[in-house]
Amino acid sequence: MRPAEGLNNRTYSAKYPVVLGIETSCDDTGAALVTGQKEVLSEYIHSQQNSHLKFGGIIPPVAQDIHRANIENVVRKTFELANIHPTDIDAVAVTNRPGLPLSLIVGLRYAKHIARTYDKPLIPVHHMQAHALMARMSSTIPFPFLCLLVSGGHSLLVFVESTAKFRLLGETLDDAPGEALDKIARRLKLRNVAKYANVSGGQAIESAARSALQDTSTYEFPLPLSKYRDCQFSFAGLKNTATRHILEREAALNLAPDALLPDYEAFCACFLKGITRHMLHRTQRAIEYCERKNLFVNTDAKRSLVVSGGVACNDVIFNALSSMAAQFGYSTFRPLKKHCTDNGTMIAWNGVEKLLQNDTHEMTKDYGLVDISGKCPIGESMIDDVKEANIACKWAKVNIFPS
Repeated sequence: MRPAEGLNNRTYSAKYPVVLGIETSCDDTGAALVTGQKEVLSEYIHSQQNSHLKFGGIIPPVAQDIHRANIENVVRKTFELANIHPTDIDAVAVTNRPGLPLSLIVGLRYAKHIARTYDKPLIPVHHMQAHALMARMSSTIPFPFLCLLVSGGHSLLVFVESTAKFRLLGETLDDAPGEALDKIARRLKLRNVAKYANVSGGQAIESAARSALQDTSTYEFPLPLSKYRDCQFSFAGLKNTATRHILEREAALNLAPDALLPDYEAFCACFLKGITRHMLHRTQRAIEYCERKNLFVNTDAKRSLVVSGGVACNDVIFNALSSMAAQFGYSTFRPLKKHCTDNGTMIAWNGVEKLLQNDTHEMTKDYGLVDISGKCPIGESMIDDVKEANIACKWAKVNIFPS
């Protein structure tokens, strides 16, 4: 990697840093270079999705081996695409928590190698906090704001006050929504349909649901946790109900092992509707909690709901949440779809934001102090306080599948 012409003499300031971001928390090896002017100089990612398909899920040792085989090339390619040299960056940001430990360690070790070689500070990044802040790179979203973070591994409602202060209002008690969508898509054998063969399970279910001709009442899905006035999530019951419906329908029709339900599109619409309703209710209660507790200290402050994580790509879910939030005066945002899933850009942007906000207490050149953590809370838990608030809601009317 050679320095680009003129960049060796470039003067950087705290206002316009350039940060390398490295992401290896799960099954994607990602890197990016982002500036303090919200400019993505380059981004590159190596996906392991096809490698894990034959296993029906992610095998951590396999994921680690693939990260090891690709991390150097991913970072090298990122610098080449930006046409700059590692000496031209101001810091290296890297995911060190939470995630699969065997995956995290690969990214952290390589980030330390780059930082040590070029004498750059290292910024450890919380993966979920980076997801929550990502939309601020592409949209003007002032602090504080409410964030719904939904993915294949997580489901969180968080009140975000700064790059360093997060209040957890609710989390999943069992499965994440992305996991439920993917598993039911596999159980429905949607990959046997040509147009769904090369997309994620969640994408396949959304696409099939949109083709259901408004048929969203054929299969019933109970609303999870309806008796609990909190912001917790549970998707295991929806997944189990879906599996039971499929088994009963397959037995009734005496279907062959590789055959799809003849009304699989209607099934997808009903299932997606059930998941969306659950998100709508828990998020509405979070909004009402924020208002009741005056978390927006300035009563005239702009209210924002950010939806982030891989499931934020789902337009049915995002549009329904936007419709509900608008009824409370909230504007709804999400990152660019390519930045909703795991990527190096969100890690680099988190590093940039920390520098711009002077949130540098974790930044260090004592690289040995930085270690990985497979599990790590996103911030202060307010879950018990939400429960004690015992907020009864009059549910907003939302048409999940508008014509």
